[in-house]
Amino acid sequence: MPFTIEQFLEVFAAYNRAVFPMQVILVSAALVAMFLAVKTSKSSNRFVSAILVFFWLWMGVAYHLLFFSRINRAAFFFGAFFIFQAVILFYAGVLKDELTFRFRFDTSGVIGALLILYALVVYPLLGFVFGHVYPQSPTFGLPCPTTIFTFGLLLWTDKKMPWYVLPIPLLWSLIGVAAALSLGIREDIALPLAGVIGTAILLWHKPQKTRSRLPDLKSF
Repeated sequence: MPFTIEQFLEVFAAYNRAVFPMQVILVSAALVAMFLAVKTSKSSNRFVSAILVFFWLWMGVAYHLLFFSRINRAAFFFGAFFIFQAVILFYAGVLKDELTFRFRFDTSGVIGALLILYALVVYPLLGFVFGHVYPQSPTFGLPCPTTIFTFGLLLWTDKKMPWYVLPIPLLWSLIGVAAALSLGIREDIALPLAGVIGTAILLWHKPQKTRSRLPDLKSF
C-alpha cells in the first residue's frame, strides 16, 4: 500500500467532515429507492436507477477523485471506472428502462434484502464494534457499503439483468475487499460475497413472473 492505515482513516475523516450532512441525504435516497422498489409505479424503475446513478457518480467524484486521490494515485483510475459505471446505469436503467425493480419473496429477493440490511444497518454497527468511530469510519455513500447496497437492490430486479451492468461492481467487490481487509476494515467481509453471489444470481437466475394474488374466478 502506498499509504498507512492512519492516512486511510484520515481520508474517511476528512471526507465525512467535508460533506456532512450528505451522509443523511444518501441514506435517505437509499430508503426512497427501497420504497419505490416495493411500491412500484410506471416511473419508479427510472427513479430507482437514477438513484443508483447518483450513488456511483458520487463515489467516483466526491470520494475517489476529491479525497482518496490525496493518498493514492490509483484513485483517479478508480474514480473514472465509478463514473463510467454511473453512465452504464444511466443508459440501462434510465434511458433504456431495462432495470425493472420489484421486490419478491424468492431467493433473489431475500438475499437482496439481506445485503441491503447489511449495507445500511449491520455495516455501520460492525464498524463501531471494530473501533471505526465517526468521523473515521466508512459511512454509506463510500464505495464498499454502497456497492453492497447496489447488489442488493439489483437482486430486486424481475427481468434478466443486462450483463454489462455487472463487471465494474464485481471487480470492485474483489479489489476493494483485498485493500480494505489489509487495512483492518473487517466489516467489508461481505463485499466479495455480495459481488460473487449477486453476480451469479443476476446472470443465471431466471426471475419468476409476478403472479396475481387474487383468486382464480374460474374456481367458483
